Amino acid sequence: MAPTPIYLDYHATTPVDPRVWRAMEPYFTSHFGNPASNSHAFGWTAAKAVQRARGQVAALIGAQPSEVVFTSGATESDNLAIKGMADRHRGRRAHVITTAFEHHAVLDPCARLEQEGFAVTRLGVDREGLVGLGELEAALRPETVLVSVMAVNNEIGVVQDMEAIGALTRRRGIALHSDATQAAGKLPVEVGRWNVDLLSLSGHKMYGPKGVGALYVRTGTRLTCQQDGGGHERGLRSGTLNVPGIVGLGEAAALAQQELREESARIGGLRDRLREGILSQLEGVRLNGSASQRVPHNLHLTFDGVEAEALMMSMQELAVSSGSACTSAARTASHVLLAIGLTPEEAQRSIRFGLGRFTTAEEIDRAAECVVHATRRLRELSRP
Repeated sequence: MAPTPIYLDYHATTPVDPRVWRAMEPYFTSHFGNPASNSHAFGWTAAKAVQRARGQVAALIGAQPSEVVFTSGATESDNLAIKGMADRHRGRRAHVITTAFEHHAVLDPCARLEQEGFAVTRLGVDREGLVGLGELEAALRPETVLVSVMAVNNEIGVVQDMEAIGALTRRRGIALHSDATQAAGKLPVEVGRWNVDLLSLSGHKMYGPKGVGALYVRTGTRLTCQQDGGGHERGLRSGTLNVPGIVGLGEAAALAQQELREESARIGGLRDRLREGILSQLEGVRLNGSASQRVPHNLHLTFDGVEAEALMMSMQELAVSSGSACTSAARTASHVLLAIGLTPEEAQRSIRFGLGRFTTAEEIDRAAECVVHATRRLRELSRP
């Protein structure tokens, strides 16, 4: 029997933590009420569970429970934040700023706004994947209404200086949104220190269920609802609440808050072990993105002379990826890697390793051995 594949694609999704599942399970069966049913105990029980989860998510990011809006995931949260803010300024020559290597859940809504007549600036990043504060400040205009910068890049794991970016936008009185999908649960997220007005996160990236997420909306920040019908979530997101999913998101947030420091230190050590295990045995392998301003869970490498697709096919024992899960079916070079200066050929030779809560040292050693063996074999085969 073939060994169980080693899962190193935690940026794409995470398994539901058994503790999260235990918290969710009753809300599928015995506690199945609709939280909007305020005339009986079934509804009250569901509503109480939703409020508890709202508090748990708020605590993870340093917000007030009333500032948490539940959604179907970070993609919906990003759309609500960007389009909802833009709609408040429709017809006023409004301007939006983002970066060239955001997730498509941000880039595509911005492209839609551009089609509708909004001005959009996409900032470049440096070779390490970092936004230049000088470039951001120079791009600000009197009509700029929103800046959207992701806290942690989903492909190369680079961590932006959100505190410095937030200080700049706050001084200028411009709303700041951050897609924190890959940050929440992996590093401390503090909406107050960051001065963000809007922040997106997703359950399935932090050991919660798929199909649920949240948008932090700072008190006083006004958005136009993008989904009408019922006025749920303070009128910002209509639809019957996914109570089991919300309970799971809340429990995942609570566990992340309790275990973040110790877990990140352990995973960072495993990431460094994987990097050393590969780079010490192979030449022509380069790290993509900043070595220091990086989430502990990420290792992104370019392998000279080896196509990523061929390498992954040669490593059936490993579950890794060559880019974002949302665009992995596309055969085009990653826009993230092109943004940091890689050529299309280099981008097609790059692999993302994502470590997580259930990764073990034994798996890391096996993974390093597998990568080294497969790379050497492919390079041998490609020699004339």
